[in-house]
Amino acid sequence: MKNFNIEMQKDMVGKIKKARIQAVVVFSLVILVTIFVYYFTLSWIVSLVALILVSILGVLTLFLTKKLRESAETKKMEASFPDFLELMSSNLRAGMTIDKALLLSSREEFAPLDKEIIKLGKDLVTGKEIERALLDMASRTKSEKIHKVIMLISAGMRSGGNLATLLQQTATNMRERDFVEKRVASNVLMYVIFIFFAIGVGGPVLFSLSTVLVKTLSGILATIPPVDSSVQLPFTLTKINVSVEFITYFSILFVIVSNILGSLVLGMVNKGDEKAGLKYVIPLLIVSLTIFFIVRIILSHYFSGFFSA
Repeated sequence: MKNFNIEMQKDMVGKIKKARIQAVVVFSLVILVTIFVYYFTLSWIVSLVALILVSILGVLTLFLTKKLRESAETKKMEASFPDFLELMSSNLRAGMTIDKALLLSSREEFAPLDKEIIKLGKDLVTGKEIERALLDMASRTKSEKIHKVIMLISAGMRSGGNLATLLQQTATNMRERDFVEKRVASNVLMYVIFIFFAIGVGGPVLFSLSTVLVKTLSGILATIPPVDSSVQLPFTLTKINVSVEFITYFSILFVIVSNILGSLVLGMVNKGDEKAGLKYVIPLLIVSLTIFFIVRIILSHYFSGFFSA
């Protein structure tokens, strides 16, 4: 237990140091971007807006990184939980007590579940009821799947079932469920590809086309001479009141929002959890914004050369 407490303290110190380093990096980037913007614009207002936007992006990046790390740890725990149940079941069949079976079921390859197993064994040694200790472990893992499994184990224990047999059967059921989930994920792969293509490629191309069309039509209509008001025509072409800058900023904002919402949809379709789609946000933003600006530049050159000819 002493070694475990030392390891927990080292782990906590390491997390604090990592959080401080990330905060320093984000703060440095915010200051550098603000100085860069002011150097080229010489405007305090634009620099202040850039400072606010970059700060918001930095905080969102730290938040997404934290959530993705927690989600990855939860997935690892869920993947190693059946092996832990089987090992504990074997220890119980060998005649060990529950707390000793728990402690001996901790393996380094179960990380990060091994720390939670040791915490669970420590709670049992200190006199906490096994059901209460299991529920506390489920709440610490932040896994709905593990929480449901522990609830089933607790219900089986209250009904007087054999704990070793119950753990073995639960591990088998978890593996079967994982196999079914993988088959479902393979069946919905086409839907995932379609959604990714629609929000990552199709949307940016259409929005870039709209900005170029507004710019081109504005240039064409500006060269048309005014029509005499005494002449009645079935329709008239007037100046477009919507600016190209507004269409461009609106398109960029809509692409960003659609990518964030689309990432959540991808997580729900692929993994059954919206948080699982957070890992797609950054790649989708990079791909979609890159495609948006590249297609916009290509179309602008094409239409400018076409109409000038």
